Amino acid sequence: MKKKENENNLEEEKIQSENQENLTDNEETDTQETPTDELAEMKEKYLRLYSDFENFRKRTAKEKVDLIQTASAGLIVELLPVIDDYERALANAPEGEISEGIQLIFAKINSVLQSKGLKELPAKGEVFDAEIHDCITQFAAPTEADKGKVIEVIEKGYTLHEKVIRFAKVVVGN
Repeated sequence: MKKKENENNLEEEKIQSENQENLTDNEETDTQETPTDELAEMKEKYLRLYSDFENFRKRTAKEKVDLIQTASAGLIVELLPVIDDYERALANAPEGEISEGIQLIFAKINSVLQSKGLKELPAKGEVFDAEIHDCITQFAAPTEADKGKVIEVIEKGYTLHEKVIRFAKVVVGN
């Protein structure tokens, strides 16, 4: 009988030691990353890298478009005083003094500049807006409705592709 008990005890000890080995094996596999975890991590890194590259590509493409649109801004800004001079000459010249050909040339210059994105800012009669107007001085408004509005434009303002390149210099009624 003792022999049987010893055999049973040995078998129980064996089972317990096997269970303990299984437990330690399970713990080891839990701490090690499985291939699917590594694959998921690599996929996430790849997606992040890909999205960063796409953002970079879009940003540089937008910068190139902006650069192309504003490349002529310097030339256009330098031409604005010439346009102002011509408009003053046209407004102050006696009728018939400026030939029709010169007027056509000026109209053509204006159309080319407009095709490049140049637009005149609205000013006279508009409510004063510090974002697009530069107040030179203030005068008493002729009527109550003209308070806070632009009474006179000293120098026209312009935008190039929705960006102000020259503020309108104006007189405001108060």
